[in-house]
Amino acid sequence: MSIKTKYDVIVIGGGNAGMSAALTARESGATVLVIEAAPEHSRGGNSRHVRNLRCMHDQPLEVLQESYAESEFWEDLQQVTGGKTNEHLAKLTIRESGECFRWMREQGVRFQPALGGTLQLSRTNAFFLGGGKAMLNSYYRKASSIGIDVIYDSPVTHINIDNGTFQSVTTKNQNKSRDIKANALVVASGGFQANIEWLREAWGPAADNFIIRGSPFDDGKILRLLMDAGAVITGDPDQCHAIAVDARAPKFDAGIVSRVDCVSLGIVVNKEAKRFYDEGENFWPKRYAIWGRLIAAQPDQIAYAIIDKKSHGLFLPPLTPPVTGGTLEELANLLSLNAEALKDTINQYNATVQTGSFDHTILDNCYTRGSTPEKSHWATTIDTPPFMAYPLRPGITFTYMGVVVNEDAQVKFNNEEISNIYAAGEIMAGNILGKGYLAGLGMTIGTTFGRISGKQAAKHAR
Repeated sequence: MSIKTKYDVIVIGGGNAGMSAALTARESGATVLVIEAAPEHSRGGNSRHVRNLRCMHDQPLEVLQESYAESEFWEDLQQVTGGKTNEHLAKLTIRESGECFRWMREQGVRFQPALGGTLQLSRTNAFFLGGGKAMLNSYYRKASSIGIDVIYDSPVTHINIDNGTFQSVTTKNQNKSRDIKANALVVASGGFQANIEWLREAWGPAADNFIIRGSPFDDGKILRLLMDAGAVITGDPDQCHAIAVDARAPKFDAGIVSRVDCVSLGIVVNKEAKRFYDEGENFWPKRYAIWGRLIAAQPDQIAYAIIDKKSHGLFLPPLTPPVTGGTLEELANLLSLNAEALKDTINQYNATVQTGSFDHTILDNCYTRGSTPEKSHWATTIDTPPFMAYPLRPGITFTYMGVVVNEDAQVKFNNEEISNIYAAGEIMAGNILGKGYLAGLGMTIGTTFGRISGKQAAKHAR
């Protein structure tokens, strides 16, 4: 491929947000270059690991059941963020989400009904057939067919701004640098979750025990370049999408198969064999992203999800099988926990369980009374061997601190108006996600602002 020296639009990052921007800009008539820091086989950042898109719809929409109104979507978002969101941008994202579904279909993305273990999302989330990698392959096939240029293994080392206008980027490939000019820039390069040194600034030594669920190329270097150029920043550096993942997962690219979904069906204890939070507070898709932070606050950032035979098979299992014991003593020894302490915790918990009608698909009436902490739903005794446990670590998906944008996806700067730099995806998601998370919302934000930024960048360039 022959790379030109100038384009109408340059997009940094080849994940969902970046490709949404690139495809939209090209459809708007612009010449487009996508710059991907990763090699081709690892292209797409965290989008390689995604499963679904959360989207509003007023009536059944292909694989989506019933309806999911704007007002309900907004209430769900307020609940998980505690109101820490830009209402205008959040409602823009919600309103556009149904169109995102239709637009993805036009790009060749295929969907499937929710699978077992995710049925509670069948009304709110559309699942990708083949997952995130299949979605990305559809994007790249479309990009190739309509003349979008893509370069790999080419991290951007400098964003060149002169007289209040973006001019060019400097990329590095095989120790060779080159400048590529453009009339507009879209940054869609992810958060800084793979930059352990930066995470330490917010979390201290605890960050060394974090597992990075996604791409090792999401190092935040583009965010740092924008900060140095005076971009206005939103979000706290320690706010992030952080879930409970299997402690045996790889340090980077742990992906969806490392997620442990049985937390709400049992109890979670720390290394002292003590419970520390309500495991049944709400549906897992609304609360799973708080558990990374909870575990990060425990000694040595380690915890253990414990279930018995009754709960086995009610959740999507992670890749690694559970640690299994025929007795609680055996399980404790395998986990290097104090056996008496674990037995005491489970016995105290069991004694407070209020028998109800167990149903893990609704907010049921199985709870505890008198335990510390209480469990609000899905409380059943842990008394039927074999006993199983998953060791847990904080799994960081993406960080929320990023650049401030307006409804046209323009990046806001402190000292001067730079009108031709736009942002989409994780690097600006903190405008909407001050804290907390809803399953599939990252894809909604990335697609919505990818399409907006691509359209506006092409409009500016041409």
